Amino acid sequence: MPGQDLSQNNQIAIFAGGCFWCMVKPFEDLPGVLQVFSGYTGGEKENPTYQEVCSNSTGHFEAVKVIFDPNQLEYKDLLEVFWKQIDPTDGGGQFFDRGTSYRTAIFYHDEEQRKAALKSKDELDNSGIFQDPVVTMIIPATTFYLAEEYHQQYYRKNPEHYRQYSIGSGRDAFVREKSDLVRPDFTKRKTQLDSMQYYVTQENGTEPAFKNKYWDNKREGLYVDVVSGEPLFTSLDKYDSGCGWPSFTIPLYQGRLVEKEDLSHNLQRIEVRSKTADSHLGHLFRDGPEPNGLRYCINSAALRFIAREDLIREGYGEYLEIFIRAGK
Repeated sequence: MPGQDLSQNNQIAIFAGGCFWCMVKPFEDLPGVLQVFSGYTGGEKENPTYQEVCSNSTGHFEAVKVIFDPNQLEYKDLLEVFWKQIDPTDGGGQFFDRGTSYRTAIFYHDEEQRKAALKSKDELDNSGIFQDPVVTMIIPATTFYLAEEYHQQYYRKNPEHYRQYSIGSGRDAFVREKSDLVRPDFTKRKTQLDSMQYYVTQENGTEPAFKNKYWDNKREGLYVDVVSGEPLFTSLDKYDSGCGWPSFTIPLYQGRLVEKEDLSHNLQRIEVRSKTADSHLGHLFRDGPEPNGLRYCINSAALRFIAREDLIREGYGEYLEIFIRAGK
């Protein structure tokens, strides 16, 4: 099939969402995505350069090519992530990047991808999330030209400039505003959880104390939601509370957690859930160390640990800076 990398039995998806710097990381964060490349497609000129494409004279779009494992991730999951990164009602570019090279489009490789793209576009158009019509194009895939090496994984190579650009362009604020309205579908990922992971995250269960994976883990690294892969805690804020579960004094980003009153088992507690995947994580207690006195008591089964030395390889390279700043 033209939409597959037959040597690995993987599949290919191509999306244009404005500046390709900002479109790589959201896909690389997904379990099942193997590689993401920045490039140019949809135009007439062979082997275009960045300057030529940005001059809006070649007809090409800035785009990303996503290679993924269909056994771990469905094409519709990629579509969900794509819609969350863009303003699909803007036909003249994206945010402060204007011109034809910054228009949005989905490039399909086969009839299955075409139908899925049309269906997702119609659903978004009818959802009421946007007042204006969705104008993102759905186009047959043509030759994809790799962008210069400077532009590949730009968010990893130049994290500070990438952040400044993403914030300054207006993309960050827009994505945050719309993130609660267009949610990824983690149905397939949930079927891949083991019995304890499913029991904890989907059935609000609790794993045995002192008999879980990370309660005494002392390695440096990142703890992410086992369902969504979203970073939640770091080893810098982990401590031994003596309770037999991983304990943290503070989350990586407060906005990635949801706190809810929990009156089960005749107790009055604060449940902690992940915002994106709605996974049950554990509970929040106010018997932690100073200065904030908080203890996030989290089930190991709700987490996946990524060691510091594996952050770049696993697609979380931007978080390496946290450990560098801490002098670790």
